[in-house]
Amino acid sequence: MARDLVIFGEDWGGLPSSSQHLARELAKTRKILWINSIGLRRPRVTWRDIKRAWNKLLAPRVVSSFGNTPNPNENIHVMNVLTIPVPREGLERRIATWLLTSQIKPAMKKAGLVKPLLWTSLPTAVDACGHLDEAGVVYYCGDDFSSLEGVDHKAVADRERELLARTNLVIAASEKLATCLPSRDTRMLPHGVDYDLFTTPVQRAMDFPATGCPVAGFYGSISTWLDMELIETVVRRLPGWHFLFIGKSTVDTSRLSHYPNVTFLGERAHDQLPSYSQHWCVSMLPFVDNPQIRACNPLKLREYLAAGRPVVSTRFPAVEQYEDLVTVVDDADAMISALQRSAMAESNPMQRGIVADHTWSARASELSGWLESL
Repeated sequence: MARDLVIFGEDWGGLPSSSQHLARELAKTRKILWINSIGLRRPRVTWRDIKRAWNKLLAPRVVSSFGNTPNPNENIHVMNVLTIPVPREGLERRIATWLLTSQIKPAMKKAGLVKPLLWTSLPTAVDACGHLDEAGVVYYCGDDFSSLEGVDHKAVADRERELLARTNLVIAASEKLATCLPSRDTRMLPHGVDYDLFTTPVQRAMDFPATGCPVAGFYGSISTWLDMELIETVVRRLPGWHFLFIGKSTVDTSRLSHYPNVTFLGERAHDQLPSYSQHWCVSMLPFVDNPQIRACNPLKLREYLAAGRPVVSTRFPAVEQYEDLVTVVDDADAMISALQRSAMAESNPMQRGIVADHTWSARASELSGWLESL
């Protein structure tokens, strides 16, 4: 019988993370209690943090219950908890642990979870280990927290060391992460892809730029890991191209927005993304070269391949296995040449074929075997 799960992850909803994709698949055979983010840094006196803290305080403790999820077939219960983000040592940590467990235990009892596995994507959830009558602890690591922006690096690194000492299974999303996790049982589980979503033909989105120019597109968080200098150089030197960016901006994009051949559309739902990526000429991955990117395994890489359009990317380890299908560039000149060569390229069936077996269902099936062996 498949063990139920208590999962500490990011806030449920929005663009689904790898943890959410896996949870949706795992929930087909077990109950899952999903705990929305408990934080990776202490709040600061900023409008953004004050607003987030206020929303957390006002948010309902129960977001969805079994049979009342975004998909009625999902066995996922989502809840918010009140706690102290990244508590300091001593009394503060003990209070935070009590806050966590006093809210989660009643939800577990109500849902009928008995001796579940505790799964965490956040090292800060280590304080819950040993307090939820769990059958085992799984650490799913999808990021290099030592280089992640907006994290209390020392505190999170200390918590991660504690967590590694208490886990029964460590799962890394990339080879780079796997080599950095000193555990007796670390396994690598690459990201999957919603293959049907991205390969099923759909009509072009109504707000897709109708300029008559070739379009190069990117979707995802528009943050410090994008090489803005590279992008601006390419945009300036290719005035006959249009550059489309979809996603939430957390950096200043005013310089790029000044160019008439650049459009920022903001966030779009995950199931809407194929109506863009299937119709632009080239999918872009214009990342900077830093420790975070070297350790990442971006979900959009396999989604881009499944969409069937040519992919042009800067160099990072996770893209190397696809170099036969992805044009990897090292500077603006190479990216400009790659875009120009790709302008008239047809969809490449080999791209879709290479990720056809990398579905989230397949990843979850492999993962289930590991979980049941604990």
